[in-house]
Amino acid sequence: MPVYNSKDQHRHGDMRMKILVLSNYANGLFLFRKEVLQAFQRQGYETVISVPYDENCRKLEDMGFLVLPTEFERRGSNPVHDFKLFLKYMKLLKEQRPDVVLTYTIKPNLYGGLACRIKRIPYFVNITGLGTAVEKQGLMGRALIAFYRVAVQKAACVFFQNEGNKQFMLEHGVGKKRNRLLPGSGVNLQEHPYESYPCEDEGIIFLAVLRIMKDKGIEEYLTAAQQIGKEFPESRFYLAGEYEQESKKDYEPWIQRLSDEGKLKYFGHIDNVPEVMAKSHVIVHPSYHEGLSNVLLEAAACGRPVLASDVPGCRETLQNGLSGLTFPAKDARGLTQAMKTILSYSKSDRQEMGIRGREYVEEVFDRQKVIGIYLEEIGKSL
Repeated sequence: MPVYNSKDQHRHGDMRMKILVLSNYANGLFLFRKEVLQAFQRQGYETVISVPYDENCRKLEDMGFLVLPTEFERRGSNPVHDFKLFLKYMKLLKEQRPDVVLTYTIKPNLYGGLACRIKRIPYFVNITGLGTAVEKQGLMGRALIAFYRVAVQKAACVFFQNEGNKQFMLEHGVGKKRNRLLPGSGVNLQEHPYESYPCEDEGIIFLAVLRIMKDKGIEEYLTAAQQIGKEFPESRFYLAGEYEQESKKDYEPWIQRLSDEGKLKYFGHIDNVPEVMAKSHVIVHPSYHEGLSNVLLEAAACGRPVLASDVPGCRETLQNGLSGLTFPAKDARGLTQAMKTILSYSKSDRQEMGIRGREYVEEVFDRQKVIGIYLEEIGKSL
């Protein structure tokens, strides 16, 4: 559905319609939403991005987007710092005067959403995951849910990425006015083509791509790698992803020890994840909670069987027993057993699981579907 026409142009004189995007991480926008941003460009929108500045911002600038550095603590909970972020967003809205605002991740959703509500600017909130505090439902979690109710009450639409998150938030009064389920961020099927299943003569490679922190299941992966490595010494284990600064001291010595022993190959942060996936045989994702796992979507697009924790945001990405296997979250023994099960299959079984995974994402998770939903909803708001 087109969202820019002569009526829009008349309403704004010669000025183009402007979309402001608020997020907490430039690389996430580049990797998983650049096609959405490019679609806005094609529709005639001026697209401006507000995000904490890092080296990844250059990728977005090279695509022709104006990037406005907006510094804040992605995971801190200092109320003074967070109030300053709210004031930054209020100032940004006054200066940029956007026609529509899109928010991603918790702090932009909350403080950006509240600022848009006060300024009476149409805004769309994307709940990409509930986060640890909300999942635990303690005092902080209840406070965040209450804040969410206020911040998104006037949103033009609240997007959810899995049915579990959607039902949880609706039960707590968040997003009841207008909401819609997205197939996550989808996957670019051209950028992530099917890759031939690799030879297994030198052993089966398990790969985990995750931020190195407890809630992504790093402890379970390392524990399972140690156990499987003892019982199936021909198996190999890869790990790609950057440390979260607050937990680096907990996991760096463990990862270094396994690397020194030759039981684990640690890549650190890499930009060539598809290339490493193509050389691997099984992708493992032991996360405790997700909006919808891009790692699992890209693994399936590549044609690799997956092992995933049985939580919302992971289980939707596979057909259990057909394109992969699930196991209980926070359960190293369950993950170890899932690894043993997939090792017991034949090479042709594993290859067939990967083919089925590719067919499934083609049917359900094509990123073009996500783009269509955004354009449709923004068109309604204008």
